[in-house]
Amino acid sequence: MRTSDFDYELPRERIAQTPLEPRDSSRMLVLDRATGNLTHQIFRDLPSYLRPNDLLVLNQTRVIPARLHAYKDSGGKMEVLLLRQEEGLIWECLVGGKGMRIGRRVTFEGGMSGEVVGELEGSRRLLCFSAPIQDQFDQIGEMPLPPYIHQRLEDRERYQTVYGNRLGSAAAPTAGLHFTQRLLDEVSAMGVETAGVTLHVGLDTFAPVHEDDPRQHKIHSEWIEISPATVDAIERAKAAGGRVIAVGTTSARVLESAAAQEGSPRRARAFTGPTELFILPGYQFRVVDAMITNFHLPKSTLLMMISAFAGRERVLEAYQTAVRMEYRFFSFGDAMLIL
Repeated sequence: MRTSDFDYELPRERIAQTPLEPRDSSRMLVLDRATGNLTHQIFRDLPSYLRPNDLLVLNQTRVIPARLHAYKDSGGKMEVLLLRQEEGLIWECLVGGKGMRIGRRVTFEGGMSGEVVGELEGSRRLLCFSAPIQDQFDQIGEMPLPPYIHQRLEDRERYQTVYGNRLGSAAAPTAGLHFTQRLLDEVSAMGVETAGVTLHVGLDTFAPVHEDDPRQHKIHSEWIEISPATVDAIERAKAAGGRVIAVGTTSARVLESAAAQEGSPRRARAFTGPTELFILPGYQFRVVDAMITNFHLPKSTLLMMISAFAGRERVLEAYQTAVRMEYRFFSFGDAMLIL
């Protein structure tokens, strides 16, 4: 297995720069793992592929408006990108500009200040704010859009899911962006249950794998939570002959991280904490039966995960079809349903 096995050609114009309205008007490529058949649909057609007793598992995280403009003591402009809250007023950040050593201070729009209290790898720093930065998000924070999106986002809620309620991500769980409340109500009315998990997405999710052998890649750690109530919902679905459908690779990572140990009568266990699970071809999924996902970057760990789920050759063939049929790719792009 080589990293180059997960590469594909993508014309620049296929990278979606803006979200579609309404959310559920995106296209949806349906891949049947058993036959390899592909079907072209619209996301609002999702209920026709669901059955009573199925369980949709949603990642409830919300994106932090984490891009902040700041000024050095010298008056020079700089940018700070919040990654995660460590404790209290201290956050791990990406800090632009040179000379940001321990003790250096910066001032943010609105008058709040911060001091570098720790130096991490590269441009990552621990920054101690003079007051809770969360209180200023609406005034001074901007959405941290992925580096391949170059157009300004007019409505910051379009980079949030309609059901997210746990602030903590540096990037959106993009498969969930296609859902509207109307669509969620429709699937609920047909006997499909929904359950929540949390995975706070880090910026490392966009990092390509540079090692020739992907097994040598150090996967990024992400904070996850799965509750006893969601574990119970999984058990009910499985017992009733339903499928556990992960909405996004983030939900899939939570579910498989929570897979119970061999010999356990339950399929998953409640868990809160970090996960470093790296899913590569050869992995045997223990909880997830189907998956809703977007189209992922070449050579990415997320493309490797769905290749493990559906087969590398079939996934790459589906991607080639999507390119040819002019699907929209990446965060604001179209969806895949893998059954």
